[in-house]
Amino acid sequence: MTGVSEPLVRLASRVDAIEPFYVMELMKEAQALERAGRDIIHMSIGEPDFTAPEPVIHAAADALKRGVTQYTNALGIHALREAIAQHYRDTFGLTVEPERIVVTAGASAALLLACMALVDNGDEVLMPDPCYPCNRHFVSAADGKPVLIASGPAERFQLTAAHVEESWTDRTRGVLLASPSNPTGTSIEPDELRRIVEKVRARGGFTIVDEIYQGLSYDAKPVSALSFGDDVVTVNSFSKYFNMTGWRLGWLVVPHAMVSAVEKLSQNLFICASALAQHAALACFQPETLAIYEARRLEFKRRRDYIVPALRSLGFGVPVVPDGAFYVYADTTTVHHPAAGNSDALTHSMLHDAGVVLVPGADFGFHAPERYIRLSYATAYSKLEEAVQRLGTLFAR
Repeated sequence: MTGVSEPLVRLASRVDAIEPFYVMELMKEAQALERAGRDIIHMSIGEPDFTAPEPVIHAAADALKRGVTQYTNALGIHALREAIAQHYRDTFGLTVEPERIVVTAGASAALLLACMALVDNGDEVLMPDPCYPCNRHFVSAADGKPVLIASGPAERFQLTAAHVEESWTDRTRGVLLASPSNPTGTSIEPDELRRIVEKVRARGGFTIVDEIYQGLSYDAKPVSALSFGDDVVTVNSFSKYFNMTGWRLGWLVVPHAMVSAVEKLSQNLFICASALAQHAALACFQPETLAIYEARRLEFKRRRDYIVPALRSLGFGVPVVPDGAFYVYADTTTVHHPAAGNSDALTHSMLHDAGVVLVPGADFGFHAPERYIRLSYATAYSKLEEAVQRLGTLFAR
């Protein structure tokens, strides 16, 4: 009715604890420039430029034809849980019972389920700063309090056992880690991760480790946190290594004692992950598909080996070479530009003056975010080369 305003809706207080994605404003600017005819190179979004391989597409089509598109068990179809368990045996030499594996609607659902099961109102959860913003927001959504601890280049931008020792209080409930990490592409050294798990265990806390980028490791064979005890909770996904971002499929590995609680939460919050995606994902573990993924992993490594020295030649600092994922966390203080050291202003200049989109550090934490930018090299090699040329021209002015 004209002249009648909507009544003000009272929102839950937890909404205020979750910050918006500031980078989305930059993406809106980039899209507006593209609509105006500008050619923009995107090195911002954490999404592989590869999509699901043909065997996965064929498996999805076959599942559609067979009509296996109805609800599944809330824990996932048993064949997929068995395939994931076999993947742990083949990749890590670990025995993980299929009964401990929970198939989820992406890693986001896995993290939410883990936090809902483990975090009580007011519980503090230790995390590194910088970290992927959604991870701390899952803690907030469970009415917990994320405690971000400044973790710089000396710590590979990761939480350490010393951080746990220094920061644990009576209110601390556990730690939430990611290895390799978004935004830094760095992993926690296995011995350090073991020490973290031991310190948390000694205090009766939980350890959740986000391992969604572990398949994209380049310099050493990855070690799963599950190696350090059956009480560790890990999160993984079909989005990154398996190139199935929009399929929204992931998984949790939890202790036996947690399975029934997570199943109950999953039944009520999600019912189940996509049946079609689950049946398609069975093809991910076929030898021919794994060979495709290995070739793609090596292509990501080739891109990393190009972009890190290229960034340094442009004047950026790369204090820690990323060993996984497809990100570089670069220091802007040494570039030849009026906005050096101000990542927000610098990323706007790179967008408008060079047509290159990168992400300022503001989304990833509170410890010197203005100093750093995140670059995603999940784009074609030729695009990376062109972006470097454009930025070289910009910084030569």
